[in-house]
Amino acid sequence: MKARALSAEERGQLEKAIGHEFADKQWLDRALTHASTGSAKGANYERLEFLGDRVLGLCVAELLFKTFRTATEGELSVRLNQLVSAESCATVADELELHRFIRTGADVKKLTGKRMMNVRADVVESLIAALYLDAGLEAARAFILKHWEGRATRADGARRDAKTELQEWAHAKFGLTPSYRVDDRSGPDHDPRFTVTVEIPGVAPETGVDRSKRAAEQVAATKMLEREGVWQKPAQQ
Repeated sequence: MKARALSAEERGQLEKAIGHEFADKQWLDRALTHASTGSAKGANYERLEFLGDRVLGLCVAELLFKTFRTATEGELSVRLNQLVSAESCATVADELELHRFIRTGADVKKLTGKRMMNVRADVVESLIAALYLDAGLEAARAFILKHWEGRATRADGARRDAKTELQEWAHAKFGLTPSYRVDDRSGPDHDPRFTVTVEIPGVAPETGVDRSKRAAEQVAATKMLEREGVWQKPAQQ
């Protein structure tokens, strides 16, 4: 069954939130339509999502390149992966209250958690593609800068959890996942010392020592990130 098109009132509310009045309203309808509605293949957002993902990546990469002029390729990659992640896109969807306008089939309406987060993220990417197709790259870039520039320049944007950062960097650069190995546990129970090694095929390993396995993993990940130039080492006091 064909999904109901957005009403004129709904379009007006959404266009106001987006900051763009569409010349071709069909792009907006399509960007909000999930395949589960049973709409024709070309009438849902699947192809738009593909295009929007690339437009988002380009604009955010350009933003990072201009903003962080001394950042290494590794740090830029980590920042990019964080900013274009499903979590970030879903957060933008929530800020725009897109859930009020997304049209899905009954089965998808029951989804919760990460699967529904992915739907919200997909719609944001589709919306970016709709803007691009309706009014060109500048319209899409203006939307992206409005919702991503603050996130990109946030002070903690690149230095979060070391293990997460290392995993994202390894995925982006090598398509691989770091592995951790406990080499030693020493010291008394009230003051243990764990020695952990992190390895990525083709990269020299690093070792961390701390009072818990997780803390030692963080130390090892941090050392590898700093050695590879993804993170800058703290200035010596």
